[in-house]
Amino acid sequence: MKRTPLQRKSPLKAKTGLKPSVTGIKSRKAKPSKVRMSAAGEQCLVRVPGVCCGDSQTVVLAHLNGGGMGVKHSDIHGAYACITCHMWLDGGYAKTHTRAERDLIHLEAIVRTQGVLIEKGFIVVQGVAA
Repeated sequence: MKRTPLQRKSPLKAKTGLKPSVTGIKSRKAKPSKVRMSAAGEQCLVRVPGVCCGDSQTVVLAHLNGGGMGVKHSDIHGAYACITCHMWLDGGYAKTHTRAERDLIHLEAIVRTQGVLIEKGFIVVQGVAA
């Protein structure tokens, strides 16, 4: 027996009354913190040899990986990174370095960034003479 597709006499109408648009989608993008915004115009502190472009206009705070799925570490676990170093940290390392080497380079940059954040007053060390 040959089957024929069903055909409607009138098109289906939405019962919700919603317009087909993306305005109903909520953005879960984190509000930029003062620490994240402090990276603008700073020099790259990751400085991967052969990768770093050194463009201070592209520097952002690159968070340490491993915060969990869809979760970032706190801003204290971030390093000032230019666009090319940030891309390298996010996966570009795989062709030239191990994950442990990537993590070491990132952690060294985080220590350098924390020093800058202390100088700027974003991190306050209690009980230490200035």
